[in-house]
Amino acid sequence: MEPGHTDVTVCKGNSPEIAVDHATDQCRAVGSILARIGDKWSVLVVMSLGDGTFRFNELKRHIDGISQRMLTLTLRGLERDGLVERTFFPTIPPKVNYALTELGRSLREPVGALGQWAIEHRGTVERSRDLYDRRSGERDEADGICIAVREERPGGD
Repeated sequence: MEPGHTDVTVCKGNSPEIAVDHATDQCRAVGSILARIGDKWSVLVVMSLGDGTFRFNELKRHIDGISQRMLTLTLRGLERDGLVERTFFPTIPPKVNYALTELGRSLREPVGALGQWAIEHRGTVERSRDLYDRRSGERDEADGICIAVREERPGGD
């Protein structure tokens, strides 16, 4: 048996219809957009630029833990997707400002809501992770290998 998509019957009223295959071009396009805007650094850059225009090093100082290379790659990707505008000033030394475009500003609310959800549910998620980790394996501290512990269930599952 090979992995793949399965057609799902969707009932609308009394007439069942076959759902659209999720491997369409539209789904792939949405996936690439979600990969960009759901990236940890992209979220932090968008939220930081929501506070106004920043120069590169100001932005780097504003986002704790981001490397120069990662900030460069993130800004390029966001600029490519039309979320960030880069303005170059031919001064000595050269000056470059970064700001959200209108499209980028429209992303602040949903990204902020996702961040708020994460803050509100952080404890629950951490407890779930701990419970899962205790059930599915134990950590061998000597060499960092995760050793799986299989639970015997009634019925042979």
